[in-house]
Amino acid sequence: MAEKRIAWAITGAGHNLEECIETALNHDRVDIFLSKAAEEVLRVYHLDARISVPKVRVYQETKPSTPLVVRFFAGEYAVFVVAPASSNSVAKFVCGISDSEVTNLFAQAGKSRVPVIVYPTDLAPEIDSIGPRGQRFKVYPRPIDLENTEKLRSFPGVAVVSSREELERCLAAYVK
Repeated sequence: MAEKRIAWAITGAGHNLEECIETALNHDRVDIFLSKAAEEVLRVYHLDARISVPKVRVYQETKPSTPLVVRFFAGEYAVFVVAPASSNSVAKFVCGISDSEVTNLFAQAGKSRVPVIVYPTDLAPEIDSIGPRGQRFKVYPRPIDLENTEKLRSFPGVAVVSSREELERCLAAYVK
């Protein structure tokens, strides 16, 4: 069997977006799944062209369901990564809502026992972030967003990471 790929979803979060893209592009066999919001955020941050490289397959959300989930059951993916994961996506993961391509991929990865790594944007009560024009600002996640991140940590087969370094260590456990 061929070497397994990484399924990598990007949601509509700008926080840590550039470092997540850099991390994804450090790997040779990556399929990137973009939510509709991710497409917008990539354009705003001027990072959309960055993911258009020959070694990466990019899939844009066209409808909430996707036939590509069969790849999890077929054993094509070593791991499913959601990085960065917006508060909206994390809330849907925690509540079991599968109404978008990314939330469907999350559910199907779990159902096929493919390990999942999530790098949420809401990790602390106060976060330093960088906007699309390079400006620095403070973000104050709501208590519900922090609670959802904590709930996600208890999901079997899901690793919630808090930094790029932790994301890379986690990935190394699943890919060569």
